Amino acid sequence: MSNAKVVLEPAFQGVGHKPGTEIWRIEDFKPVPLPKSDYGKFYCGDSYIVLQTTCNKGGAYLLDIHFWIGKDSSQDEAGTAAIKTIELDTMLGGRAVQHREPQGYESDKFLSYFKPCIIPMEGGFASGFKKPEEEKFETRLYICKGKRAIRVKEVPFSRSSLNHDDVFILDTEKKIYQFNGANSNIQERAKALEVIQHLKEKYHDGVCNVAIVDDGKLQAESDSGEFWVLFGGFAPIGKKAVSDDDVVLETTAPKLYSINNGQLKLEDIVLTKSILENTKCFLLDCGAELFVWVGRVTQVEDRKTASAAVEKFIIKENRPKTTRITQVIQGYENHTFKSKFESWPASSTAGNSNTEEGRIKVTALLKQKGVDVKGISKSSAPVNDEVPPLLDGGGKLEVWCINGSAKTALPKEELGKFYSGDCYIVLYTYHSGDKKEEFYLTYWIGKHSVREDQEMVFQIANTLWNSMKGRPVLGRIYQGKEPPQFVALFQPMVILKGGISSGYKKFVEEKGQKDETYCADGIALIRVSGTSVHNNKTLQVDAVSTSLSSTDCFILQSKNVMFTWIGNSSSYEQQQWAGKVAEFLKPGVAVKHCKEGTESSTFWSAIGGKQNYTSKNVSTDVAIREPHLYTFSLRNGKLEVTEVFNFSQDDLLTEDTMILDTHSEVFVWMGQGVETKEKQKAFEIGEKYVEHAVAFEGISPDVPLYKVIEGNEPCFFRTYFSWDSTRSVIHGNSFEKKLSVLFGMRSEVSPHFFFNLRSNSHCFLSFFIHATLNYLQGGPKSSGDGGPTQRASALAALSSALNPSSQGKQSDERPPSSGDGGHTQRASAMAALSSSINTSSKSQTQSHSGQGSQRAAAVAALSNVLTAEGSHSPHHGRGSPTADAAKTELAPASPPPEIEPDATETGRTEPDVSQEQTANENGGQTIFSYERLISKSTDPVSGIDYKRRETYLADSEFQTVFGMTKEEFYEQPRWKQELQKKKADLF
Repeated sequence: MSNAKVVLEPAFQGVGHKPGTEIWRIEDFKPVPLPKSDYGKFYCGDSYIVLQTTCNKGGAYLLDIHFWIGKDSSQDEAGTAAIKTIELDTMLGGRAVQHREPQGYESDKFLSYFKPCIIPMEGGFASGFKKPEEEKFETRLYICKGKRAIRVKEVPFSRSSLNHDDVFILDTEKKIYQFNGANSNIQERAKALEVIQHLKEKYHDGVCNVAIVDDGKLQAESDSGEFWVLFGGFAPIGKKAVSDDDVVLETTAPKLYSINNGQLKLEDIVLTKSILENTKCFLLDCGAELFVWVGRVTQVEDRKTASAAVEKFIIKENRPKTTRITQVIQGYENHTFKSKFESWPASSTAGNSNTEEGRIKVTALLKQKGVDVKGISKSSAPVNDEVPPLLDGGGKLEVWCINGSAKTALPKEELGKFYSGDCYIVLYTYHSGDKKEEFYLTYWIGKHSVREDQEMVFQIANTLWNSMKGRPVLGRIYQGKEPPQFVALFQPMVILKGGISSGYKKFVEEKGQKDETYCADGIALIRVSGTSVHNNKTLQVDAVSTSLSSTDCFILQSKNVMFTWIGNSSSYEQQQWAGKVAEFLKPGVAVKHCKEGTESSTFWSAIGGKQNYTSKNVSTDVAIREPHLYTFSLRNGKLEVTEVFNFSQDDLLTEDTMILDTHSEVFVWMGQGVETKEKQKAFEIGEKYVEHAVAFEGISPDVPLYKVIEGNEPCFFRTYFSWDSTRSVIHGNSFEKKLSVLFGMRSEVSPHFFFNLRSNSHCFLSFFIHATLNYLQGGPKSSGDGGPTQRASALAALSSALNPSSQGKQSDERPPSSGDGGHTQRASAMAALSSSINTSSKSQTQSHSGQGSQRAAAVAALSNVLTAEGSHSPHHGRGSPTADAAKTELAPASPPPEIEPDATETGRTEPDVSQEQTANENGGQTIFSYERLISKSTDPVSGIDYKRRETYLADSEFQTVFGMTKEEFYEQPRWKQELQKKKADLF
């Protein structure tokens, strides 16, 4: 970029030097820093600038600048925000991606900084602000749209605002209602629950009743009645009126315009990366969104002129003022922009500059800490080789080699030998940390295997996956791209030349080629280049001296003689692996060890004599890239992906199929709600994505590809999320799952809360049983086997009861139940549950077996309730006096006296491990340094509660790490605590 003098804006001094969000509001045409306490508050009459700084794995900072324009903001203020955004980018080196964010049409990326949502408020700087805390609470009605990035808009508090197609939230002083339109999206209903939780925390101090009202279901429920009374009584609501908010701009075929002196010229040519000149600016018109591409060496004034020209283009083309504009700088283009071109050849320029910048920052930091950095160079390897999540050991390993249309099991002594001309199926059965049986099923494709074997191995592996009800993770692995979890199963893993399958033998014979298949009595040279259990790369190479390398170890097999050749630059670990591989290939045979430079004539003659070989380390330029989660759609047979920013487990919706791209592997995740036929297409979808990512993101076409079904996610998938394994036992659609997670299945929700949530009877009952299941699971632990056994029985009973209700849609035409058996069963269930809860809350003097029996009784009674509820309509007709009495019993005004209210929703949970135990294991010490408490510590502390690592920090260090006192930290909502602990690696 030009070195033209830039006037520095004082408000921007020193920004962009640490990860996080920084916000300015335009006041009197100047950017004014916003207090952090006001982050997330946006006024309709103002314009804002938001800088998001992210540190990638390479240590480089990635910058996004958004300027948000309120619907009532003046044109001058909006223009100031646009100009100041360019100035901020210039100060940061001209490499930020710039985004224009009109109110109500914000990008998903912008909204992801303020999860779960932003709710713009009326007013602004010019008109003065009202302080909400000084106002009397005002009932508000909101409409919620969006499956992941949710957009919330306040609408008039009137019946006419409601419709059958959307989800609404009515926020009153004492209760928050969610109204689900009859035609509304299940996933929008789920996201609206997150908004309710946000409103509850922000405006109700975390204490507020919640009610769900379903459109068209006029059950005799007090919540439904209360809701309609607020609107003046029940009356039919009208059809949805089409508004500007509902107009979705259509994505059109991209058109490219060059910008010269503020004038736009259409470039009627095929879109390729090469036409973008670094001295120019271009406009890419995609209909729904506009992109401004800026060359690296353009002048600052040229960039401002280009932005103004695009604003005029919007007016001239009669585009809505709400059209989003994204400006990208050469070398820092985002995925969405690149995907509009025919292809985007990978360039290492930006990546290298990013890596170098990160290296400079790390070096500077080390210097500050007094570390000698003289030895650090560009080629320095990372000191800490992070071990990826591996599968739990001690499992059962089975391997089959494909031979024609059948698979042949390998004997135990052959496990670990792979021939490059063959294909294999690998099944590993193991138990994870929570004792759940898990399966790792993969098929391995040799580099020289024949097409018929490659097709057959997929068919057989898929058949095996289907026979196991889709429980295993199913992976496709190509030779040379084996992931750590696969390699670690074999100690060691050796890839040999040739093949033993009939398909390979036939192919070699037909082509008249020499069969080089490894033979235990022949001559073979095998390279050992790995250093640990998860990357021990052992490969047979040509038996000639030019194959040698000083950086590796080699095994030379010459008939019955075995040599290990130790390269002068090889590591100790490689030398150990070489000995292990030699014993694996020729058990019991004496091995002759020779260091480089001490070889005998016998050694050289076996590989055709001594010749020159390399002594340099062949470094591979590994691209450093963050993981990305995508939704996708197929348009005219072409895959189009949409990124989910700042993703979490909440974004994995049970009705959807998602793609997780970590650059080193690709996962196709499918929810339980996805149809069986669609689940069979997982690899077809994955292959289309890989083709797409090869063209635009530069990943390998042979990248490992996995199919993962909800509830069976392996550890190496879960590691990319802050994972809550308890969610996998929750049945139902996205809305039902979220209802249970937010208001029933979390440990911080007290048992008496379960009695306070009411909806239609069937929805409430399913929710109630889910919540009770969690409570029973979390009951007092038994010292013997009785407790776990009883809890397992409870789990089985409740799961059995819930499964029928979660299959398919509930029929509205069911015969009414005869008599009052259902009410009797409810009463029995309540009695059993009450007894169980009361007992568990009393002193520990009662026997554990007695508590377990009462829990079992509660489970049995609840199962009977659900069975009875499933046999009659959950809502037809008015409730009888008996039913009303039962309903009153289910929702007491206050919790039973035996149950202590649990205030841990926003409070502090003490560690499960006592201070005495911690002190005993650490020489009387109970306070530890941050370096020892982090999850990746090289000197970890033992004898602590690892879920509460932060409690062991000294008060002063706690404030340094979190930027607040312990008291302030524990006053926050639990989800905020967990998020901050994760960022600090204390999770």
